[in-house]
Amino acid sequence: MRRMWPEEFNAIIADAEEVMLESSAEPGAGEPLHRKALKARIATEDYERIWPLAEMRFRLGEGPFAGKAITLITTNPHYHPWHPKDGGSVESVSDSGRHYKTDYLVVHFLLDDVRETSPA
Repeated sequence: MRRMWPEEFNAIIADAEEVMLESSAEPGAGEPLHRKALKARIATEDYERIWPLAEMRFRLGEGPFAGKAITLITTNPHYHPWHPKDGGSVESVSDSGRHYKTDYLVVHFLLDDVRETSPA
């Protein structure tokens, strides 16, 4: 089944940075880990909105990552170092003069190439 990334969340990954996840192999664990991923700093409220999509694979249909698939890393023990982490906070002032704070998280999405060739 092909699940497409919901368009309403495209802004969340629009400014994501492509990174390589690397870890050393633990004794008896096999090969070291080398996986492409997207690293994004997103508002906590956005994270709460995409939480139900965690650990599911979605294809991207638009933007710079079209033809790729992403999977939000949340609790997978193999990717523990890349689970969501504190991304700090920013204090701002609204147009009405009210002070507010936005909390952020740093999240990682596994990134896979899923382009398929079609028969001629």
